[in-house]
Amino acid sequence: MKKLYISMMLLGAMAFSSCDMDLKPVGSLEEETAILNSQDLRKFRNTLYTNLRSVTSGAFVYLTDIQLDGFNGLISNGNNLSDFSYGQIYPTNENVTGYWSGNYVMISNANALIGKAEGLRASSAYTDEQKVAFARYEGEALFTRAFGYFNLVEHYSKSYTQTDPNAAASGVPLVKTYSPTGDVTKYPGRATLAEVYALIESDLQAAYDALKAYEESGYTDKFTEQYETDKTAYLTSYAVAAMQARVALVKGDYQTAWDKATSIITSNKYKLVLRSAFTKMWKNDTGSEIIFQPFMSDTEKGGSNGGIFQKEDESDPYYIPNYGTLMMFVENEGDIRYDAWFTQYSDFLIEGQSYKAYIFCKYPGNASINTTKNEFVNKTKVFRTSEMYLIAAEAGARLGGDKLSQANQYLNDFCKKRYTGYKDKTYSANELIKQTLAERKREFIGEGMLWSDLRRTNEGFQRISNFDIGDPELDKINGVMFNVGKNLKYEAGDYRFTWPIPKNEIDSNPQMKDQQNPGY
Repeated sequence: MKKLYISMMLLGAMAFSSCDMDLKPVGSLEEETAILNSQDLRKFRNTLYTNLRSVTSGAFVYLTDIQLDGFNGLISNGNNLSDFSYGQIYPTNENVTGYWSGNYVMISNANALIGKAEGLRASSAYTDEQKVAFARYEGEALFTRAFGYFNLVEHYSKSYTQTDPNAAASGVPLVKTYSPTGDVTKYPGRATLAEVYALIESDLQAAYDALKAYEESGYTDKFTEQYETDKTAYLTSYAVAAMQARVALVKGDYQTAWDKATSIITSNKYKLVLRSAFTKMWKNDTGSEIIFQPFMSDTEKGGSNGGIFQKEDESDPYYIPNYGTLMMFVENEGDIRYDAWFTQYSDFLIEGQSYKAYIFCKYPGNASINTTKNEFVNKTKVFRTSEMYLIAAEAGARLGGDKLSQANQYLNDFCKKRYTGYKDKTYSANELIKQTLAERKREFIGEGMLWSDLRRTNEGFQRISNFDIGDPELDKINGVMFNVGKNLKYEAGDYRFTWPIPKNEIDSNPQMKDQQNPGY
């Protein structure tokens, strides 16, 4: 197999490796005729969901949180992810390479399905009802391609609002068809950021239209009835709308962000969970506000979102929430997330000494998935209604005018479900933005969302690592946190808010020879 990562995509390869970023070679195309009929198309569709499960779990989710200000590594963690924790990020890093190749592999499979679905829809061999299903699968593939490209530009390009999106080579390489080739002269260089966003937005709109049409058609078949019993495991028009809201917020298109987020809220289809059901949502992966979470079972797992923070025997974890993180959750009285997402390990050994510490337990492990050993695997809630409330609150505040009052109400409605005894508040536009961003930082800790927020708002960070609780047994943990990175600080616009293009890609793709990101 070639070492090229764009060429991997063009060749249809599936396998890549990195720390908790492994995709199994499931459903790769051996030849152009691999998808011949409707049954093949449906089976290969499952590959896209396998890809989505992979790129929305494990290190794909938490890696940027390790890079930012919320967590510190203990000296017993074997230098696990230490380069990211220390702010020492290089083009040769296996996670930088794994994230790049994992998303491009997924895009390759989406391109393959899109092309074949278009061919089957044009064929006279299938009924109109069958073609409704084909259009659905194509819509799912269009979403998947957009999702992959958004992941890529959010890590390997500058944020849309903080750069010239029309600048040459500001985006990532675009490939829109499945065209296997070993000819390196045909490998694409980096497109502009504007071109990548144009594809993302057009793909999402086409996906929305296709899935909405499928939903309104009432079409079903025996496969849908037998296997699609968990509706949150499959893409819907609501999931696409949630993605459109997320993309629009990052792009600074606040009207679209408002329109899409409020359309989901006002549908009343995905209501915020009651405070009493909040912990259950994270433990059992069930709850009314979950819009999309890829399927997992004891035999089909994604990566572990919680294993980096917890151990089954409550021994020394790799990373712990630092003092600044804990204070963020206790500064407002009654935050139910504090009790749900943080616990204590009371007696673990590091270099022969006993320690106790606060532990991040947002991902406690779903018992139906972790049947023999708790690997702290939970279904990743890719989209949930809480994000839509916070997008609507921020977008409404930025739009101002007659939307400010409703934007305040959206933040109040959200907070009523996260704080006991919460009373409505009314903020000015600027203060509402500030409060909403603070709630986003709390709500999405450990989910990789802070990365986008700091990039798009041009903010930096400063770690507050050392504990000063006043309990000597808890403050003692300061002595076994890595000193390197303890006081890590990124100024606004730090070059490390954009990851490097993997060295193997630069070396192997002639068109990208001079297209590395600044600072690397």
